[in-house]
Amino acid sequence: MKKRWIQALLSTAMAAMAIAGCTPGEQSTEVKEAPPKQAPDNELFIFTAWPAFYVKEDIWEKQVGQFLKKKFPDVTFKHVAWDNPGRRYEDLVAAGTIPDIIFDEVRRNSYRHVGRFKMEYDMTDLIKKYNFDTGKLYSSEMHRSIAASEGKLYSLPYNNNEWVLIYNKDIFDKFGVDYPKDGMTWDEAYELTKKLTRQEGDITYKGFQMNPAHYMRFNQLGESGLDPNEDKAAMTNDNWARLVDNIRRFYDIPGNQLVKTNQFSKGNVAMIIDSLENATRLINENKSINFDISSVPVFPDAPKVKFQPNTNGMFITNQSTKKDLAFQVIAYLLSTEFQIELSKQGVISPLNDPAVQQAFGRDLPEWRDKHTQSIFYLNSAKPTLRKPGLTFIDTNSDMVWNLISKESKDSRTALRMTADLMNKNIQEAKELEKQGGTNPYQ
Repeated sequence: MKKRWIQALLSTAMAAMAIAGCTPGEQSTEVKEAPPKQAPDNELFIFTAWPAFYVKEDIWEKQVGQFLKKKFPDVTFKHVAWDNPGRRYEDLVAAGTIPDIIFDEVRRNSYRHVGRFKMEYDMTDLIKKYNFDTGKLYSSEMHRSIAASEGKLYSLPYNNNEWVLIYNKDIFDKFGVDYPKDGMTWDEAYELTKKLTRQEGDITYKGFQMNPAHYMRFNQLGESGLDPNEDKAAMTNDNWARLVDNIRRFYDIPGNQLVKTNQFSKGNVAMIIDSLENATRLINENKSINFDISSVPVFPDAPKVKFQPNTNGMFITNQSTKKDLAFQVIAYLLSTEFQIELSKQGVISPLNDPAVQQAFGRDLPEWRDKHTQSIFYLNSAKPTLRKPGLTFIDTNSDMVWNLISKESKDSRTALRMTADLMNKNIQEAKELEKQGGTNPYQ
């Protein structure tokens, strides 16, 4: 049944491309929208782009589907996950099958996908109507949703793909170095990295690795790459220079040159910081690694602040004719009852609730006997709120690092050159949008 539905959807999408004058190998900025198809009143269509693991239907069913069926026995739930080809936003639009609820990454995809296809819907009235208490959610994650909603509320947080520090205990033991502690500063992490970066025969042990672009984009000082009040970049201040100088020194340590955090599963990297989703994958790739977890390093003047939230949220689409039902489903998914079950499966909840935190990873053998409460030791930095109506482009932190690592630029020069390019991209995006085109820099 699902296969036939996907084939029909693909056929419709191919037809839409033919109408637009495209062949399958070509790109078109215009998506021909088919008339919406009416589903039964008791059917709710849920589309998951992020979390990415819901592309596996068995994971969706285990973590979400079975609970929805029990809570809403009179509702039929149709779940489709982002996949390539045939199950992307443009394919759904072309087929006239707009979801009622979308799960997606909030910071960027509120603009790049939900906004592009005019699916955004402000849930404020529904929150009031159903007396939903947003105060039970972490304020930083609510801040993320508001920051990506033009001051409205297009999404509510579903989970935080948190940045976590995992470390290889055997490497620490081998070199007689104390394990990381919750609340460790970046200076202390730097000293550990120097001690743990060693050459032993043919093996180079690296002390610490994190993707510098992620470190900057979700930085702990709450700095945005965009000015909060004007359509321009904001990457040349002292805080940005401080952030960049802090991370680049780790990769100036001889032998600790930047590699992908994937190297952790090979057993020669002592500490990494990565998203929880990636960290879980890496520790399952090599189950023999004797690992544990610690809170991420902090700046001394912000001793309780970790990275900005990497939030996946739930959106009700503007096109949905079942907004009330959709909101009741979202409200249930944000209940303590459900979030405890989700937390047991190793998904970090947006609920600021000790019972939910204590349940984390309880049903997963890889997290047993680990210091998982370190995940909740710090508070997330709050994203910067921008004035509504400004153009969004993604912070080009990859360029900053390329200028440093490949062209040996000093930190302030790399930041200035990146800001100059971002300013150019902002103006290009505004002009394209004015002409009815799509912003390519989101």
